[in-house]
Amino acid sequence: MSTEASCGVIAPGTPVPEFTLRRENGDEFTLEDLKGQTTVLVFYPFAFSPVCTDQLNLYEEVLDEFKARGATLYAVSCDAGWSQTAFREKLGLTIPQLSDFEPKGSASRAFGVYHPGGFPQRALVIIGPDAVIKWSYQAPSPGDLPGANLIFDGLAV
Repeated sequence: MSTEASCGVIAPGTPVPEFTLRRENGDEFTLEDLKGQTTVLVFYPFAFSPVCTDQLNLYEEVLDEFKARGATLYAVSCDAGWSQTAFREKLGLTIPQLSDFEPKGSASRAFGVYHPGGFPQRALVIIGPDAVIKWSYQAPSPGDLPGANLIFDGLAV
């Protein structure tokens, strides 16, 4: 697998690529799990890092508003499932965590957000019920926190 930097986040209008992530219980999460609902994939670099902690806490605070707009959020990182579970529990999050740990970063690569440092870029991808990318955003750097307003704007597209 290539470890080159991605060319940028997957573009709106693109069908969702085949991918496999792991839920906290180890079960697979794939393209089939996205069909029929509006989904927001929140790619974040590392569990327990300061910006990731702030980002997921912020999204948790407005999670009911996302749900009211018909969107289901999933947080995606290359951390192992055990780390993600500890992160979610420590923060008191209800946003489900999906692991892109093994093969490392394969889903992040498929969505165009893999960083050569071995983690996902900080990115947001909204997928429509038809499994087509509706909207996407990649932060200028992993240290930049995309506000919840970006997701609300993306959902309005």
